[in-house]
Amino acid sequence: MIRHIVFFTVQEEHLEEVRAGLSILTAIPHARLLEIGTNVKTDQLGTEIDLVVYGEFDDEAALAAYKAHPDYQRSIERVRPLREKRIAADYDSRAAVTRPL
Repeated sequence: MIRHIVFFTVQEEHLEEVRAGLSILTAIPHARLLEIGTNVKTDQLGTEIDLVVYGEFDDEAALAAYKAHPDYQRSIERVRPLREKRIAADYDSRAAVTRPL
């Protein structure tokens, strides 16, 4: 399974508009799970992230199909002009470390 995580920073006045733009992604059918979360900022050292997209996909082909969907482009068109920073990571959960090495 591929886990897709994207972090966004957004100015406060654009937060809800960006959140709404990201919510478009939840209509795309290729994810097992897709969530748009607002950072509750409880970590005392890392509070700069405002919004998080978290998705789980069966494989890289499902993730590619998600990114090729027209709603993905619609979301980008709404979000890109309003967001500040975007940081993304994808990893295969089968290769993830789950216990001390």
